[in-house]
Amino acid sequence: MGENVVVSTTDGPYTAYIAYPRAGTAPGLLVLPEIYNSNDHIRSVADHFAAEGFTALAPDVFWRLQANQYFPYTDAGQAQARAFNQRLNVDQLIVDLGNAVQLLRANPNSSGLVGSVGFCLGGKLSYLCAARLGVDAAVSYYGVKIEDYLEEADNVACPMVLHFAGNDPRVPPLARAKIEHKFAGREEVDTYLYPDAEHGFNRIGYPPYHESSAALAWQRTLELFQRILCGQEM
Repeated sequence: MGENVVVSTTDGPYTAYIAYPRAGTAPGLLVLPEIYNSNDHIRSVADHFAAEGFTALAPDVFWRLQANQYFPYTDAGQAQARAFNQRLNVDQLIVDLGNAVQLLRANPNSSGLVGSVGFCLGGKLSYLCAARLGVDAAVSYYGVKIEDYLEEADNVACPMVLHFAGNDPRVPPLARAKIEHKFAGREEVDTYLYPDAEHGFNRIGYPPYHESSAALAWQRTLELFQRILCGQEM
């Protein structure tokens, strides 16, 4: 289990959930949520990464709209989450996430390396962390609207993995094709398609969780982070 910490910005602080590994020096990992914000599920994902040896931080991405609003996977929760997401200033949020990256790098037990991983909205945010914040590795799960930011693809200097679901109206085949085409020939960027999965397939314990796709994506995600952030040969 983790705890809440305060991330300082020039405009004031916001809250984030942080989970620590058992002991020793560890790389940092920014865990970026779906539109439901860093709810119990996303915090459990951070806990899972901490168990694998990372200091994992899940921020409140809607704090500038209204702090500490975390939504359940219900019809009402989805409606509230979508309303917040429509008002979200993504550019300002990436600046705020830069403060979280600095906090992770400055952690007394930090190795100095920081990665990002995100889901849906967070998948786009993780891509933008790679393009704008200089994280050391990035993973995106079914990131929405990445195709709208492909002019920044050349700014991605770190290794990156992009996971896509085969049945995903939020990231339709045309959008996926644009992304794959943009990164074609980039050896440090891998894209994977899970043909039997739907958007949200990593949401363990909630629909539309797809066990085999989630397990394979998790393996590939860990391989990247362990190789780049932990220096482990795979």
